Amino acid sequence: MAAQHPTPPQTPQPLLFGELVMEILSWIPAKPLTRLKLVCKSWNSIISNPHFVKLHLQRSPKNANLLVMLREISPEGEVSVVLSSVESFIRNPSSTLTAQDGCHSLGRGWVLGSCNGLVCIWDGIEDYPNDFEFHLWNPLTGFSSVKSPRLHVNKYASFGFGYDESSDGYKVAAVNLDINYTDNSWETTVEVYRFGSSSWRNIDSFPAFPLAIEEDGMYIGGTLNWLGLQNTQGGVYDWGAVTLDMLVIVSLELKSETYKQIQLPNGIDELPSHKPSLNVWGNCLYLSHDYKKTHFIVWQMKEFGDEISWTQMLKISLQHINVELLFPLFICENGDIFVLGASNGDISKIVLYDPRVNNVEHINILDKNHFAITNDYVESLVQHC
Repeated sequence: MAAQHPTPPQTPQPLLFGELVMEILSWIPAKPLTRLKLVCKSWNSIISNPHFVKLHLQRSPKNANLLVMLREISPEGEVSVVLSSVESFIRNPSSTLTAQDGCHSLGRGWVLGSCNGLVCIWDGIEDYPNDFEFHLWNPLTGFSSVKSPRLHVNKYASFGFGYDESSDGYKVAAVNLDINYTDNSWETTVEVYRFGSSSWRNIDSFPAFPLAIEEDGMYIGGTLNWLGLQNTQGGVYDWGAVTLDMLVIVSLELKSETYKQIQLPNGIDELPSHKPSLNVWGNCLYLSHDYKKTHFIVWQMKEFGDEISWTQMLKISLQHINVELLFPLFICENGDIFVLGASNGDISKIVLYDPRVNNVEHINILDKNHFAITNDYVESLVQHC
């Protein structure tokens, strides 16, 4: 019988292959990942890889964080940005907005919007009030892009910022409104800049009269959205003469740089006393307006682009809230909590409203010299030219 030789021991295989390490790291929040890059060269290589950055972004929690812009109302008023979790903000708004941790000064800059963890900031040019430059900033990593070429705009202009998935690029659109007061005529020009390119480009003009030209375009699903008036006779109009069928949402698709129009909810049965406003939270488009100066109403478009999916999320008495003016700051997922900005005379405040129990909580955190604007924000490792 042949002699039996013992089987040589096999070299144990590594338990964690590169793919498995990547998989595990992709579920870790972005902030700890910036420190884990220092663990070893291989981890730094994985975390810095563009494929990993996209994978991590896909898995990052959405609707969990806020970027709050605070502005002092004065000619030299400075802007600061506060980053916070939604949970912390709702639990204690005052402490959140006054905390130094997570607070960044922008000087006289302005936040145009946030997308995929990148914040678009525009800066005015001293001595040139109608000239602007734009750049991207990642508050988590400290990344800051090269500034865009200078853009000169008219007296009336609105901007929008968003992501074009087809080119994996970020774009700013500028809508210029030119009103000829002599004959009450108007026209628009629209320019688009893709970060990393060398110039602004003209595209087709805006197909309606920009209703709230002072408000930014709202980004959702690869589009920028503004409220507009169709079939208006001139640039100077009486709001009381506007009819419901004139109101429309103009949606600019960033991929094709073409427009489509979206109708307002059928449930709006009369013109609001003041201009409605558009917002985006949690990947849904919202329309808010007053009703007979007695109520505040918020609509949600559950499926973007589907006009049938408009759903009334909130109708609340202004008397119940006990304020003169109301506007949405953000809405928690599923409409569990509405966080509203409000004012009574010289006092600015935040109102937390829970429709499940009809509970209202007033929080006086801002004086008449400050106001706040909120943006959806997701922590990410994205760094894009």
